[in-house]
Amino acid sequence: MTNPIYIGYEFKVEPLQPATEILIAELGYAGFESFVEDSEGVTAYIQKDDWNAFILDEIEILNSDEFKITYEFDEIEQTNWNAEWEKNFNPIVVDDLVTVRAPFHDKPDTKFDLIIEPKMSFGTGHHETTHMMIQHILKNDFKNKSVLDMGCGTGVLAILAEKVGATKLDAIDIDNWCYLNSLENVERNDCEHISVYEGDVKLLENKHYDTIIANINRNILLADIPSYAKCLNANGELYLSGFYEEDITMLEDLCNKHMLKLKETLKRGDWVSLKFIN
Repeated sequence: MTNPIYIGYEFKVEPLQPATEILIAELGYAGFESFVEDSEGVTAYIQKDDWNAFILDEIEILNSDEFKITYEFDEIEQTNWNAEWEKNFNPIVVDDLVTVRAPFHDKPDTKFDLIIEPKMSFGTGHHETTHMMIQHILKNDFKNKSVLDMGCGTGVLAILAEKVGATKLDAIDIDNWCYLNSLENVERNDCEHISVYEGDVKLLENKHYDTIIANINRNILLADIPSYAKCLNANGELYLSGFYEEDITMLEDLCNKHMLKLKETLKRGDWVSLKFIN
């Protein structure tokens, strides 16, 4: 099977937030599959087969007077796709304990070495939210725990959770590309206890976990937190990220309604990650 050809749009955004978050949400509805944020904006990717010349006509934020958004786009030849990632994807180290790298990077000397072929999936560790979730996993006890990684992206968080001792893990993503990429990365990292599923919160019926990791976005979290609460075992832990400091109150209020209490807050850049217990 030949690799799909992608169209890449490079957006420059002023001011950066909340415009970038809104832009990503609208582009996602339009069919864009993956996004790489940087200090100037975001690069968004869509398969050429799903693209048309009028794809941006319905992106309302591009017509907003509140933000200045410019863009360029180009076709990424399939033969150059790995080169694109190699050019843009550098290894990262979290707390001198975890390295997240691609297969073409040199082996590090950190305690945990996670090999992630990111392709188009979100979650290489470069984004602040993934970075904070890795910190949560390092700081807390996952030994012999059952774990759900909801919105797993590349599978990097589930992979690390197994490496630190979790023994039964489910990784779920609604995106087919993320599902396939997670399967590859689970195998690449020699994980034996992770089951990967394609789907959404409906897959959680009658499921129970000691720990739930959900790095998604505010609106999906608000919709899904009641389901997470039902799935948590006694003395369970819920880790959330994918939102900003101003979102904390509404998320905490909803969690409190479901008997979840806030225990820890991490901040990185404009982003926040929260730990709740029941």
